[in-house]
Amino acid sequence: MSFAATLAFVAHAAVLPVTDVPSGQPVELYEVLIDEVGTETWLRFRFLAPEIARDTGSISFAQAESDLEHLCVEVALPYLTEFDLRPQIVAVTLLDRPVEFGQSDPKATQFIDVFRVSSGSCVWEGL
Repeated sequence: MSFAATLAFVAHAAVLPVTDVPSGQPVELYEVLIDEVGTETWLRFRFLAPEIARDTGSISFAQAESDLEHLCVEVALPYLTEFDLRPQIVAVTLLDRPVEFGQSDPKATQFIDVFRVSSGSCVWEGL
């Protein structure tokens, strides 16, 4: 599946609050995207997290880092099961504002972590 095909296959999630992330910040599921990167299937979970905004937010990357793994385990893995998806990689992104995937917004703050899905777990890839 090419990048163009990915954009055609965007699964927009109803913006739903996600509670109880480790940092305590409010987080909402914004969208889920599927694409091919090289020979691997990636599922991208993008969350709105206004508290990470560099000028007005109160949550640093150090505080939000554990939220990224938590969202992989608590949101992405159940999603994979529910929709019978088997990606090799799950990318979790926190955005302070909506930004179209693949577009640049120099004012936006984004935190991203990438996980390999292995034996029903999220294993940090450190990319």
